[in-house]
Amino acid sequence: MRTALLQSSGRPGSIVENLKVLDEAAARAAAGGAALLAAPEMFLTGYAIGDDIARLAEPADGDSADAIAEIAARHGVAVAYGYPERAGDSVHNAAQLISADGTRLANYRKTHLFGCFEREHFTPGEQLIVQAELNGLTVGLLVCYDVEFPENVRAHALAGTDLLVVPTAQMHPFEFVAESMIPVRAFENQMYVAYVNRVGQEGEFEFVGLSALAGPDGVARARAGRAEQLVFADADPAFLAASREANPYLRDRRPGLYRPLV
Repeated sequence: MRTALLQSSGRPGSIVENLKVLDEAAARAAAGGAALLAAPEMFLTGYAIGDDIARLAEPADGDSADAIAEIAARHGVAVAYGYPERAGDSVHNAAQLISADGTRLANYRKTHLFGCFEREHFTPGEQLIVQAELNGLTVGLLVCYDVEFPENVRAHALAGTDLLVVPTAQMHPFEFVAESMIPVRAFENQMYVAYVNRVGQEGEFEFVGLSALAGPDGVARARAGRAEQLVFADADPAFLAASREANPYLRDRRPGLYRPLV
């Protein structure tokens, strides 16, 4: 499945402008043969926008979700994107997957919040495994910091995730996560990992780009630089099946020894 990664911070504070950026990217993704377009963490509104996070937060089935469903259907490409989700009195750092016909397939709430900024503005989610079927692949969702916990990605591997989509807001000085950790996560869990980042200065944060789609062999099929960019790579189910057959990690686990971890 050809996947397009939209490395961009959009226009922080403006949902209208970010929908325009997403629309243009969806057109380019479709023209490039992509079946899935993935956008970064909090792409809909911007990340470092302070109290505007709560003001701009919407339900998972809100107006912006409808607008993105229309974009997906018009261009014939599924869309995964980050946004602040309003659920009653709570706001979650969420990621949603919408199919190429505009159907809402999956919505995930970030379970591991990073730093004081996120803990001030968000409520953590409580459901770790969120998946949907897309073009013959089982697609799972995590958000940024979540992927840095090996338990989270292993849980997805055991649940059958083939392609893990991770909208992120990875900042300096943690470039090693994008450069080293993401390919290792893909290898040790025998899956594809699509890690799609923000880029440039935003408030107090400097986002580092370096978006990648890493394969189960630990090799990045595509790697962005540090500027706004749309990159393409393929998640190949045949290669994934062959890699899983050759790699014994999941078969050689001894869960009975791991009880002290929990």
